[in-house]
Amino acid sequence: MLLAEIEVYHSRPAQPTRRLSLGALDLPVDPSPGLGGLLLGAVVARHSRELSVDDLLEVTHLLRQVERGERVVQPRLRHRYQIDRHGLAVSRHRLESDGDEIRFDFATTGTDLAQVLGAVYALERLAGEHRRTIAPLLDRATRWRGPIGASLIQHLAGARSSELSALADPRGWAMNILGLDPTGPTPDRRDIMRCYRARMREIHPDHGGDSTDASTSIIELNEARRILTNPLVAV
Repeated sequence: MLLAEIEVYHSRPAQPTRRLSLGALDLPVDPSPGLGGLLLGAVVARHSRELSVDDLLEVTHLLRQVERGERVVQPRLRHRYQIDRHGLAVSRHRLESDGDEIRFDFATTGTDLAQVLGAVYALERLAGEHRRTIAPLLDRATRWRGPIGASLIQHLAGARSSELSALADPRGWAMNILGLDPTGPTPDRRDIMRCYRARMREIHPDHGGDSTDASTSIIELNEARRILTNPLVAV
């Protein structure tokens, strides 16, 4: 199942003129960073590690401009952005799911720099509140040197869970973990802690919980509590 997608059109490697454009953009970002923000972060993380120090500094500066909503002067990093895609090659990047497992699919035909710039220009197309949330995420992605998988997702999302349900609807997932109605209002902090302690007693091995699953369940409970007590997440 396709969860998010970005198409980056770019000059072919043998062409001297470096041009860049965007094609299909399917980037769900609500609540931020959303699955679309995670895909943009993965594109940046995967392709920025081969960039020079000077190019990385320029990418960081460009991200700050986009975050502030400033006009991006062309060309940037030796590439000129254009609307017309005629004669350009395409790289296609996707975030897909198989059940509750998610994976990235990168079909890259151009340079690493073209992919990173494509992700930044896709960010520029988002509404201001999402740019301000996702731009720092892309900046963190430029420094990632680990595998492009679950650990990257957790790093970018600031979460301990990489389950699809937790990333697509963190509030609903957290409410369900605590045994609350996902469609109901978010309870106040006192009620959240009451439910948290009750669920912790149920799953803890000392109170009869399954010792095999206890570690994962405790991590999920802690993450659910964090989500619901964080006003930037539990909206």
